[in-house]
Amino acid sequence: MVNLTQDLKPISYVKAHITEVVDYVGDSRSPVVITQNGEAKAVLMDIESYEKTIHAVALSKLLHLSEKSAIDGKLIPHEKVKERIEKTLRQIKK
Repeated sequence: MVNLTQDLKPISYVKAHITEVVDYVGDSRSPVVITQNGEAKAVLMDIESYEKTIHAVALSKLLHLSEKSAIDGKLIPHEKVKERIEKTLRQIKK
């Protein structure tokens, strides 16, 4: 969660204090919003939080596609999926 009093920094501050800002982001796991001319322009975040965010977005996309498939009637019955998996496993073992 962004703390606007602590995590909102002008680009000039970030340029002058980049090491401290990167250390803060890494230690606190809190993103820093970088502003330019008073407008939010970028977000600096630690790599672990970034990876979690990317994975969450990917999962959200998969869920959306699954929901759309269900709405469109493009579902595969459980037994057919099981048969396909078993067939694939038999082929791999050969």
